Order: sequence, then C-alpha cells, then structure tokens
Amino acid sequence: MWARRRALVDRLAAYAVTAGGVGIIGSILAILVFLVAEMVPLLYGARVEVKGSVPFAGVRAGSLMTDPYRTHVAGLGSDGVVRVLRLRDQRTVVEQSIVPDPAPDPELAVDRPARPLVAVSVGRSGEFVAGSTADGRVAFAAVDWRVRFVGQQRVVEPVVDAARVVTVDPQQKPLSVFALGTSPDGSGYTVVAERADGRLAMVRGLREENEFTGEVVESDERFETPSPVGLTQLVMDEEQRNLFGAVGAGSLLWWDIDSGLGAAGEPRVVSAGSSPVTALTMLLGGRSLVVGQADGSLSVWFVVSRAGTAPQLTRIRDFEPLDGAILRIVPSQRDKGFLAETAAGRVGLFYSTSHRRLWEGALPGAGAGGIALTPRADGVLLLSGDRLSIVDVRNRHPDVSLASLFMPVWYEGYDRPEQVWQSSGATDDFEPKYSLTPLLVGTLKGTFYSLLIAIPLGVLGAMYVSQFMHPRLKRVIKPTVEIMAALPSVVLGFLAGLWLAPRLERLFPALILMFAMFPVVIIAAGFVWESVPRRLRGVFPTGSEVVLFVGVLALGAWACVAASHSFEALAFGGSFQTWLMQTTGLPYDQRNAVVVGLAMGVAVIPIIFAVSEDAFSNVPRELVSGSLALGANRWQTVTRVVLPTASPGIFSAIMIGFGRAVGETMIVLMATGNTPIQDWNPFNGFRTLSANIAVEIPEAPQFGTLYRVLFLAALLLFVVTFAVNTAAELVRQRLRQRYGRL
Repeated sequence: MWARRRALVDRLAAYAVTAGGVGIIGSILAILVFLVAEMVPLLYGARVEVKGSVPFAGVRAGSLMTDPYRTHVAGLGSDGVVRVLRLRDQRTVVEQSIVPDPAPDPELAVDRPARPLVAVSVGRSGEFVAGSTADGRVAFAAVDWRVRFVGQQRVVEPVVDAARVVTVDPQQKPLSVFALGTSPDGSGYTVVAERADGRLAMVRGLREENEFTGEVVESDERFETPSPVGLTQLVMDEEQRNLFGAVGAGSLLWWDIDSGLGAAGEPRVVSAGSSPVTALTMLLGGRSLVVGQADGSLSVWFVVSRAGTAPQLTRIRDFEPLDGAILRIVPSQRDKGFLAETAAGRVGLFYSTSHRRLWEGALPGAGAGGIALTPRADGVLLLSGDRLSIVDVRNRHPDVSLASLFMPVWYEGYDRPEQVWQSSGATDDFEPKYSLTPLLVGTLKGTFYSLLIAIPLGVLGAMYVSQFMHPRLKRVIKPTVEIMAALPSVVLGFLAGLWLAPRLERLFPALILMFAMFPVVIIAAGFVWESVPRRLRGVFPTGSEVVLFVGVLALGAWACVAASHSFEALAFGGSFQTWLMQTTGLPYDQRNAVVVGLAMGVAVIPIIFAVSEDAFSNVPRELVSGSLALGANRWQTVTRVVLPTASPGIFSAIMIGFGRAVGETMIVLMATGNTPIQDWNPFNGFRTLSANIAVEIPEAPQFGTLYRVLFLAALLLFVVTFAVNTAAELVRQRLRQRYGRL
C-alpha cells in the first residue's frame, strides 16, 4: 500500500515538474511570438484601394485639395473660380472667383475680355490655391475648413477667404513659371515668377494691423534679376528664404532670397544628371527638395552646412526610378512622405527619411496631372477630365525601415549621416529618428563598465571566502553579501544619481588614486602580515587577516580622499574636468558611465559572488586534500586545481551577472542622464534599451510607430539575452567535459 502510494506521489511529482518546465518554455515562446507580432507591422508597405469616382467639372489639374475628414474636395478652374464639391451628395457647395473682374476700357466703352488662368498650383500644406493670369498677375486665396459639431454630428464648412492679386509683370504679359509662399498667419506672402521679358521678379507683401486702432497697412517690396535661360521649374520653401529652380538638361538652381532676390545674386548651380528635371517640390518643413526627372528618377536634396565651408545643395538619397517621366510630385501634409506621378500613368508612394518605396502601381486617371494626397495621408485624389477618382491608402508605419533602425541616416539639418534616437520634437514638421544602434551601444556600454567592476570583485571575493576565510567568518560574510542582492535597484539608482554622482565629480582624482594605491597597500599589508612571527599569527583564526586588509583599505581610501585636491592640482592643473577636455577633447558629465558602473556593480556583485562561491565550495574536498598532500601550497591548489574545476560554475555566474546588467532599468535611468549618445567615453551618459522602453512607453500612442519600435527594442533585449545564455551554456558544457575528469 505504501509502495503504491509512493509510486503515485512520484508519478504526480514527475507530471508536475514536467508541466512546470513545459509551461515555462511555453511562456517564453509566447512572449517571443507576442513581441514578433507587435514588431512585424513595421515592415509592411502601403495598401491602396480604389473606392470609386465622382463627377467634378470645371477644375484644372494641379489644384486639388481636401479637408482632413475627406468630406469635401476643392479645386481651381481656368476661369479663376474655386469650386468645392461635397462628396456626400456630389453637390458643389462653393463657387468663388479669386480673379477680380476686369475694369471696363473707357476709350472703347466696352468691358475688357476676361483674363483666364495660365497656370494653377496649390500650397504644399493645402492652405491656399493660386493661379497666374494671362496679364501677368498672380491671384491666390486661402481655403479654410471650419469644423463644428451639431450634437454628435461633425459638420465641415469650407470657406474661401478674400483673394489677393499681385501684379508681377507691369507689361501685362503671361508669366512662364511662378512660385508662391505665404506666412502661416496670412500676414505676408512672397511671389517669384519669370516674366516674358526674361527677368525673374519677386514681390514680397506684408500686412500689418495696428493693435490699438485696428488700422491695416499693406506694403510690398519688389526685386528682380536676370532669369536663367530655359527656366522650367520654381519652388520656394515654407519660410520664404530659399528659392529652387530647374533649367536645361538636369541642372538645379538655388537662390538665397532671405534679403531679396536682387541681393541673392547669381544662383548656385548644381547638376542633377543628364536627364531634364520635370518636377520639383518641398517636403513638409521646407528643408527637403524632391527632384523628379524625365527618366523616372527621384532624388532628395538638402542644403548642407559644414563648418568652414559655404552651404551646398547636396544630393542625399535616390529612390528606385518609376516607369516614365515624373509628371508631378505631391508632398504629404503630415510627414516626410510624397507621391510621384508619371506621364505613363504610374504612381509611387515614397518616404524620404526611411528611404522606402511604399507602393507603386497604376491608378485610374493617373498621368493626367491631377493628383493630391489627403491631409492625413490616408487617401489619394486623381482628376482625369471631369471625373474625380478617390483612393484609400493604408500606410501605418512609413517612417521606419531596417536600414533606418540600424544604419546611419542623413537627417534634415545634419551635415552627414548619423545614428540618432529622438522620437519627438517641438514642431509638426519634426523628423522622427528611431535609430536603435545608440541604444544597443548604450546597453553594452553600461554592461561593460558594470562587469568590469563586478567580475573581479565577485569572483575573487568568492574565491577568498570559499578557500581562505575561516568558517566562522564565512558564516557571517556570505549571507551579508547575498542580502545585498535584495537591495532595490531604484534605491541604488537614487543614491547613485543624487549622492554618488556629485561627490564623484568633485573627488574623481581620489578614485584614480584608489585604483593606483590599493594594490600597493594590499601588497604592503600582506608583507607586514607575513613578517609577523608564526606563533603570533597562530593566535588568530585562519582567514581573520581579512580584518587587517579591510582596515588598511579603509585607511587608504581616507588618505586618497584627503589627498584628492592636492593630487588634482599637481597632476591636472587644478581641475580634472578642464584637463580632460583640453587634453583628450572628452567632456565630463556628472552622471556618466563610471557612476553607473559603480552603482550597477554593487547590484551585480552579490549575484556573481553567490554563484561563484557555490561553484568553489562544490569542488570535491578530495581534490584539494590530494593537492595539498602532494606538496602544493594553498595558493597553487586554488589556482591550478580548484579554479579550473569550478570554472563552469564561475562562467555561469558571469553570464547571470551579464543578464542582470543588460536588463537593468532603474539604475541607468536615474544615474546616466538618459542621453542616447553613441560612444564608449566613460565620462558621459548613455541610454539603454530597457531604460528607453521605460521612458518612452507612457508617451507612445498604442499601435503607433514609436509603440512598435519599443516592442522591437524589447525583442532585441530578448534575443541578446537568449543568444548570450545559449552561448554560455555551450561553453559551460565544454568546460564541464574538459575539467570533469579531474
């Protein structure tokens, strides 16, 4: 009966252990699958679906715009009339002319004929429509989408503001090309156009309102300069400081018009290749110039400023060409994406920062030149004749790619490609930077400096306690060190950031003295102890000399701190931080890798110590006794017999400490300044993957790009830890097989 019960209990225990093991493995696999599932959508491209078409007559290609909710579509006709179509019932709800009626001719006593629009355009952010007339004027008007709620129903009301008309050519001749920029508040504008007489003219207008009297004063400035021969394209940045153009077979022009077109002088000319430039546009923010050419090529250009050199218009990246000449490029109003349309009827959706072609294909009406992106970049409008096609676009994460996550990227405003983490900014045109490389480097940097301290102290301390210390002292020391592992990391981080960091900044020369003097004083104390007669040393228990060494180290530490300022004045000219910057060019930040190494070392040492001590203690006593019996001394026995035998366990201890350091969050979060800097300088801060997740996840919109990139960071931590532990287990097994025969 008892045997049967014992067998049942053993079988149940075996089932429970097996179920527990399978459950643990299943949980780890489930975590891995979940992390992968949350990360994979980052690699998806765009999905495009044609929803249908509606009639929309009387509108010219190149002037389409829509409201953020896609309830209305506006466009400008050749007759100068802005028409707004309500998509719900396909009704034109607004018709408003932006070109004033021509004044009657008093000599002929008849009305002058109407001046139709020669060319039309739309603001890059969809804030205005504009057109040039046959008599040398440019007319433009802001289009506003006013939103109100009636109960729970959202109502969008399109409003076309009063038009402005600017006379560019006093001779009333048609303008070849023109570019228009307006200030965000509508108080100023800049018009640049090529006149029929071959002059490039610029008109700058300013509208000022007296806050006390309400009087409005309008003024304008006019500049002109000879126009380059064969000018075909003009585009202006949003701040109305830079003007870009295209001439001839692939030449780009750049004027700095901040102080006026005349003051800009001759334009700077840059070759874009042998193929003619057929389309130009500026991306959101007005820093990136997108160039389309007759051979279907697309490229992005920046004005790059480097120290000691003049700013240069630089080709940053090239995209995979499309089939056919680029007819029109439409920038996104939301991010750094853009849409390109070819004369062959192909459409491509691209993103500048991530250097991705998200989608490419044919759409109904493509090639007619009437194409627009919706303000939220979730749809495309195409005008072909009198039909308006509506296309849905699902494009969740265009701003990241594997290359942008791990390789250098040339960001706007930078003088070279760099790896940067900066997930948010102060303006809507901010370019998110999601490089994980600085975080990986920071993780390895913090781990390296902490293990640099923890491994020698943990392993050698465990060796001494296990092999040399008296058992009575060991029963006190070992539990004390192991209890240190229970210290909350937030407490260690708090002490490191607010107590240790400022003191270390003030007394860093003392730390240098300690590293130099401690080996000397320990060796000196050892000689002193050995010089004591054996009969006197025998009075003290074996291993009690540790008290002497602790006292000597404490006295040495006090002496180093006391001599810190004198040593700093003698060796570093009075200031270690100043000497460091002048000599090496390295800055000294108060919260740096040295502080983290000391604080995280305190957290990792107990783990390495406990596992290593068990490995030393588990070496069979027969091996130790046999070595001593053959004439080896205690040190020879420990280093040549005990240490090799315990090496698998010591290696496991180091790997466990590595895993603890890699996953540490609070210490690095509170003691490093949390700056994602990519270098190995021990005197500045860094940011780790785990700390980055803790900082960013509260602000990450669910299922957004940042949200999924943080899951990718968690997956990287998982993979790094898993790979290191797997490699460690393989090495441990090899060591066990090698030294298991001792």
